[in-house]
Amino acid sequence: MAAGGNPLLSNNPAITGRGQYQNGRAGYAPAPPQSPYGQSPYGQSPYGQPNDLQDLYNRPSATPSQTGRMTFDDVIVKTTMTLGLVVVGAAIGWFVPGLMLIGLIGGLVLGLVNSFKREPSPALILAYAALEGLFLGGISGFLEGIYPGIVVQAVVGTLSVFAVTLLLFRSGKVRATPKAMKFFLIAMAGYALFSLVNLGLMVFGVTDGMFGLHSATIPGTSIPWGVVIGLLAIGLAAFSLIVDFTSISEGVRNGVPARYSWSAAFGLTVTLVWLYVEILRLLAILRGND
Repeated sequence: MAAGGNPLLSNNPAITGRGQYQNGRAGYAPAPPQSPYGQSPYGQSPYGQPNDLQDLYNRPSATPSQTGRMTFDDVIVKTTMTLGLVVVGAAIGWFVPGLMLIGLIGGLVLGLVNSFKREPSPALILAYAALEGLFLGGISGFLEGIYPGIVVQAVVGTLSVFAVTLLLFRSGKVRATPKAMKFFLIAMAGYALFSLVNLGLMVFGVTDGMFGLHSATIPGTSIPWGVVIGLLAIGLAAFSLIVDFTSISEGVRNGVPARYSWSAAFGLTVTLVWLYVEILRLLAILRGND
């Protein structure tokens, strides 16, 4: 996740615009040396060869892809590759559920490694996508056996949230403002702490429900806490997409090197996987409460 969601993007001065790139390294480029009086900065006589100078001015500007800078097309291509590997891994995990634990642990480790690397590693990012696919395939197959049709519902829900979030971002109605980011980071920290506590309670058998505290009902009602918490988590994941879109737009505008399109693809993949898991769990809780 990016900029509060994906440290791989937020830690980079190129993405945030806090620096410029020269020769592929971060830092501020020094001003070019001034030419002696009467000499052309291009090594040509200021007089003569006007046709050559005119040709230079008439040439079309180089595109970002020609100058090795990140473009939206780069991000789309790389994200398609990572999500494609997630789908392939999910197909394998669906038919070999025993790989789910490997995918869970491996995806968590590589997710942390990729998040805190200053420079993106395409191999590690693709490996993360494949391992996350194994986990998603295993958990999806398990819940599909209990609640038939739940996977299709979760996929449709994920794509719907993604589409609506993208439209809101492009319309300018939703932005990752500094004030919104503060609330987002606080909410993320609180949700992460709750998730760790809930996982510990499940591991040690303190809770009986399939989803731990999510399965417990709100006092005086038959509504599970998981419904409220799930809606909050889906909202956080949707805002994380806004953060990702903002980071990508800033990266393209700042002209960062093309290799950072892998960072953007990683951030989007992390957020979409998280969004899918939250929607899948919410649907399972709702259908289990029928």
